[in-house]
Amino acid sequence: MRKNTFKALFLIFFFTLLLLNVFAQTTPQLHVTVSGHGKTQAIFIPGFSCPGQVWDETVDKFSKDLTCHVITFPGFAGEPAQGEANLRDWENGIATYIEKNKLNQVVLIGHSIGGGIVMSFAADHPELISKIVVVDAVPYLNALFNPAAKANPDADCSPMVKQFTGMSNEQLYQMQKQIIPSMIADTSKIATAIKWSMDSDRSTMGRIYCQFTNTDLREKIGKIKCPSLILLEAPFQKQDTQLQQQYAALQTKYIHYSTKGLHFIMYDDKDWFFQQLVTFLQ
Repeated sequence: MRKNTFKALFLIFFFTLLLLNVFAQTTPQLHVTVSGHGKTQAIFIPGFSCPGQVWDETVDKFSKDLTCHVITFPGFAGEPAQGEANLRDWENGIATYIEKNKLNQVVLIGHSIGGGIVMSFAADHPELISKIVVVDAVPYLNALFNPAAKANPDADCSPMVKQFTGMSNEQLYQMQKQIIPSMIADTSKIATAIKWSMDSDRSTMGRIYCQFTNTDLREKIGKIKCPSLILLEAPFQKQDTQLQQQYAALQTKYIHYSTKGLHFIMYDDKDWFFQQLVTFLQ
């Protein structure tokens, strides 16, 4: 009898450790900086290869009214990678952070891929948030340029990882030197954004890019219940019909286009961006 009891306790202990280990592996430790002492809790999520510093000017503006929790994801902009990056794990990490710190009715603000994470999170965890702000992100980017595009959530990302890891530093630098200026009108920010890419883990870049381009949120956003502010770059206004279709399922949306900003709206059209946040958050 005693032997069977000991065996049962051992098995319970073993499986508890196993579950804790699996949970630890799939819930990354997020680097979060906190500033401000406002009543409203806001979590800022950066985009591809960017650190939380991309939000510095926004945080400086709003830290009197908000408590700002600014995330940098593992593997981006010098933050050490933590195994194989996964968008779902990052979302779980945000949920864990909110619950662990007992944050109530959080406002989520995300740029680019961070905006995609915000939309997915709002659909999956409506009880944890009060409002969302999506900065220049769409539910399914590929379909914006190819209406026939089909997402594959189970896509093999190893070829994309191999493409990124196989690049020399010079090759990556030259690629980013061509891409980044088309995304930032404020030329004083370009060198910094390129450096963030150069400091990012290549495997993380490849895997997250692959996953993001195979994520279609057009139906999922129909589950979002909270007020949703969508701020899009000026060039997207020419594709308003397609963008309205992309966001058709989101019933709580307010879509606004910048008049001069490119992808990094918070840099390029700062005053307009700030005013949009003030109006939405009040």
